[in-house]
Amino acid sequence: MSKGDKSSYTDRQKRQAEHIEEGYEDRGVSKDEAERRAWANVNKSSGGGKKSGSGRGHKVSTASAKKGGRKGGKAHAAKS
Repeated sequence: MSKGDKSSYTDRQKRQAEHIEEGYEDRGVSKDEAERRAWANVNKSSGGGKKSGSGRGHKVSTASAKKGGRKGGKAHAAKS
């Protein structure tokens, strides 16, 4: 079970974490570890939960996700 209060996260971030977690579980990662990794991914891409206040938002970075897709594709292509 993940630690910490998730109330400061947006609905979008919660959905992202859920989808990422399902992907890890499909690959055989335990429930707790999948949840931990999913929230780590969301935190890295979005900078964590959203804080209140004007001017405190920032863009979501998809750099890590793109890099992972390229690395996975290269690895898969090299197998055959």
